[in-house]
Amino acid sequence: MDVLGVDACGKQGWVGIALTGGGYAVSLVDVRLDALIERAGGVFAIAVDMPLGLVERGWRAADLGARVLLRERRSTVFLVAPRPAWQESEYVAAGDRCHELTGQRLSRQAWALAPKLLEARACWLADERIHEVHPEVSFRALAGGVPPAHAKKTWRGQHTRRSLLAAAGVVLPDELGEADRVPADDVLDAAAAAWSAHRIAQGVAERIPEVPELDAEGRAVEIRY
Repeated sequence: MDVLGVDACGKQGWVGIALTGGGYAVSLVDVRLDALIERAGGVFAIAVDMPLGLVERGWRAADLGARVLLRERRSTVFLVAPRPAWQESEYVAAGDRCHELTGQRLSRQAWALAPKLLEARACWLADERIHEVHPEVSFRALAGGVPPAHAKKTWRGQHTRRSLLAAAGVVLPDELGEADRVPADDVLDAAAAAWSAHRIAQGVAERIPEVPELDAEGRAVEIRY
């Protein structure tokens, strides 16, 4: 396996799509991200659909830039609160901290991602192969710069995204093995992440923003695609 794309999939944990030579190799599912990555072995690049780099104040330029690119699908990118907000132990305190640092409160939808975000961030800080991606940004690139017109949970939207992946050489089989019981939109997102991971490994991936901000740990706060 050359690269791995990963998406969170609720109580099942994480779903991974691995590629070899740019084509589908295998699916992996694990309740823990570090365990899934370990099972994937010595891949060159790992792309994860989860905010990883955090700024200290204000909204991330990566999210603001992704929203501009996605136009009518901009609502698929939620604004990621600054790092101090994620250090709080409960929602109200996190919302207060976010308001102090951005002028707006943290949404409950964003706060619900806290356990997965912190888990993925810990892996990211320990492994330089890991990069942040956003599947809708990847699908926009796959479609030649035009965001898909239909949402990923709709029949039309899923068919469009699977076709875009196939045209790029990522042909998802009807039987996926471990990922057979994972929601289809999570599988498609992991596959889009894997496509971006392949581009990262080849050195041709783009980034949002072009000049990234820096996390408190010195790593780039960016979305790759």
